[in-house]
Amino acid sequence: MKDLLRRLLNWLTPSGSVLQRSVKSGVWVSVMNISLRFTQVLMLIILARLLPPEAFGLVGIALLTVSAMRRFTKIGLNAALIRQKEKNVDEYLDTTWSLEAGRALLIFGILFLAAPYIAQFFSEPEATSIIRVLALGPVLKGIQNPGIVYFRKDLEYHKEFIYKSSGGVTQLIVGVGYALISPTVWALVAASVARPAVQTGLSYVLHGYRPWPALKIDAAKELINYGKWITGANIVQFLSSEGDDAFVGWFLSATALGFYQYAYRLADLPPREVSGVVAEITFPAYSQLQDNMEELQSALVQTTRMLSFVVFPMAFGVVLVAPSFVPVVLGDEWTPMITTLQILAMYGLMHGITRHVGSVWKTLDRPDFMVYAGLIRISLMAIFILPATARWGINGTALVVTGIYIFPMLPIDIYITARLTEMRSIRLYKEYLYPFIAALTMFGTLWYARTLVDVPPIVELVVLIPAGAVVYIAVSALLEWQFDWGVEEIVRTVAKGMK
Repeated sequence: MKDLLRRLLNWLTPSGSVLQRSVKSGVWVSVMNISLRFTQVLMLIILARLLPPEAFGLVGIALLTVSAMRRFTKIGLNAALIRQKEKNVDEYLDTTWSLEAGRALLIFGILFLAAPYIAQFFSEPEATSIIRVLALGPVLKGIQNPGIVYFRKDLEYHKEFIYKSSGGVTQLIVGVGYALISPTVWALVAASVARPAVQTGLSYVLHGYRPWPALKIDAAKELINYGKWITGANIVQFLSSEGDDAFVGWFLSATALGFYQYAYRLADLPPREVSGVVAEITFPAYSQLQDNMEELQSALVQTTRMLSFVVFPMAFGVVLVAPSFVPVVLGDEWTPMITTLQILAMYGLMHGITRHVGSVWKTLDRPDFMVYAGLIRISLMAIFILPATARWGINGTALVVTGIYIFPMLPIDIYITARLTEMRSIRLYKEYLYPFIAALTMFGTLWYARTLVDVPPIVELVVLIPAGAVVYIAVSALLEWQFDWGVEEIVRTVAKGMK
C-alpha cells in the first residue's frame, strides 16, 4: 500500500511541460478545493440545523469587517513573487514576511479599537466581541511561512493540498464540535480562528524556509510597485463583491444578511470552485507563456471552453434544484432565501466563466484593468442597490448584483481580454454558445418534467441531479457530433497532459 501511494504521489507531482504540470496541478487543486469546500459546506449544513440565521448574520458582519481590512491593506506580494521569472525568490522572502506581519498587527490594532463603532453602525452591539476575536485571524495568517509561495510558483499543489485541506478539516471539527456542546454564534467564531492557526503551523512543517525580520528597501519597492495595482484591485473587489453584503446588513438586518450570504455562498459555490481551480493554475501557467502570444491565445480559448462546459450546467442546476434543496438539506427556516439563491446562481455563472481573465491581465502587466473594471461595477451598484433593495428586499439586491455582471461587466471583461491577447472578442463569445444551449435544454426539460409529477422534495432532489447530468451530457455529445464543438479536443488534451 505504501509503494502504491508513493507511486501515485510521484505521478501527481507536477513535472514535464507547462501543460502537463498545469494539468497535474489541476488534479491537486481540484481535489484540494473539493475536499475543502466539502468540509465547509458540511459544516454550514450542520450548523444551519443547529444555529439560527441571525448567528450567521452576526458572524457575517464581523467577517465583512475583517475582510475589508485585509483587502484594503493587501499589497499583492505573492502575486509579484509568482510572476518573477527567476525560480528562486529567497532574497525577497524575509522582506515579504516582515511586511505581512506588520500589516497583520496593524489590522488587529485597528479592528480591536474600532469594533464598538462598527457594531454600532450595523446596530448589532453583540458583534463587538466577535470582531475582536476574529481579528486574530489576520495575525495568524500574517506570520505564516512565506516559503509556501513556492507551492504555487513551482506548481507544487500536492503540498498546497495538505496545507489548505488541513485547515478545512480543523474548521469542520471545531465548528461542529463547539455547536454540539454550545449551539451559539461562538461555534462559528471558533471555527474561523482555528483554520488559520493550524495552517500557519503547517506552513513551517511543509517548507524548510525560516523567515527572519528584515526589510530590504529595494526589494520592498520592487514588490510593492507591482503589487500596488493588486492592492487597488482587492479594494475594488471587496466593494464590488462584498459591498452588497455590508449594505444588506446595514439597511435590513443581521437575519437578512444571514439569508443573503448563505444564498450567495451556495449559488456561487459550484462555479466558483471550478473557476477558482483554473484561475489559481492559469496565473503561474500563463506567466510562463507571456512571451509567446500565440500559445497564450490558444491556452485562453481552451480554458474558456473547458470552463463554460462545466460551469453552465452547474449554474442552471442550482436554479433547478433550489426549491427542493433548501427545505430538505437546510430546513424550512431557510426557505425565504430560495428565490435569492436562484437569482444569484446566474451571477455565479457570469463570475465563473470570466474569473480566469484576471490571470491574463496580471500576466500581461495590466492588473490596473481589474481596478478600472471594478470601479465601473461599484458605480452601477451604488446607483441601483438602494431602490431595488427597498422595493424587493434581498431579492432586489440579488437582481442588481446579477444584472450588472451580465451587462455591462461581461462584455467589458471579454473586450479587454481580447484586446490584450490580440484577438477578436467573438472568438471567446463563441465558447459560450454550445454550453448555453445544452444547459438550457437540460433545465427546460427537467423543469417541465417536474410539473408533470408531484413527488416529495427529497425524492425530487435525488432524481433531478443525476437526471440533469445525463441530459446535459447527451445534448453536449449531440452538439459535438453535429457542430464539432471542440469538447473532445479538450478531453484529449487533458488526458495527454495526465499521461
